[in-house]
Amino acid sequence: MPLVACVQLNGSSDTERNLATTDRLVRQAAAAGAVLVATPEATTYLGPHDRKLAMAEPVDGPTHRRLGALAADCGIHLLVGSVPERHPDPVQARRLTYNTSLLFGPDGTLLAVYRKIHLFDVDLSDDGGVRFAESARTAPGQDVVLAPSPIGPLGLSICYDLRFPELYAEQLARGATALAIPSAFTERTGRDHWHVLLKARAIETQCFVLAPAQWGPHDDRGLRRSYGHSLILDPWGRILAECADGEGICLSDLDLEQVAEVRRRIPVATSRRNRTLSLG
Repeated sequence: MPLVACVQLNGSSDTERNLATTDRLVRQAAAAGAVLVATPEATTYLGPHDRKLAMAEPVDGPTHRRLGALAADCGIHLLVGSVPERHPDPVQARRLTYNTSLLFGPDGTLLAVYRKIHLFDVDLSDDGGVRFAESARTAPGQDVVLAPSPIGPLGLSICYDLRFPELYAEQLARGATALAIPSAFTERTGRDHWHVLLKARAIETQCFVLAPAQWGPHDDRGLRRSYGHSLILDPWGRILAECADGEGICLSDLDLEQVAEVRRRIPVATSRRNRTLSLG
């Protein structure tokens, strides 16, 4: 049974600090035997937007090549939950980045790129939460992405995507057996929604779910405090592993035959009548 790991970070605007912590925890997971390690949204940078624009890189930029080299050095599949990707249009790049997941193979090759489709535009300020308009600073992705992985076809998504089940239904229709949902879920929404939504996605799709998360306060002018509780779930919706507060890792062996067994017992795919999907 393959061993997988989720990394939990307390990200900041100090990219070198973020990379050093990521390197240490990824190596810890690999030393434990993990063949697939996933890190959270905003792995390399979590801070003020003007500084993010200045440090954003293309997918083949030096920071991202460094992460590919980490995957190769450890001999693992490494899902970097998200990085700020420089917009290819010079005009758009003055104000927008992409929020992008990168999946590297055990030889360091970039296997898949996913750009976050659903952007986090919310106003929770009257309920003790944040007001946030990700679409003002981030360009939306357009493509549904499945990637090869040691646990089967892996559907890629990022954080706020979690609230849109049609994305995961489409990934399921394309053959996904596992879902990656790296996140920086706010503390306010995480308390009530994080576990519930992740369990729902696992149960609906009958997939394994890897949900590495950011935790704690960040240095983005006090705008964000992340909930943490990185999770690994099975296709029945059961929690296999969970991070406590603080930076660290959680690990679990996955019985890959469980996907077929759950789908045999509750044949959702053959029972579904409405196959018309819209990502909105």
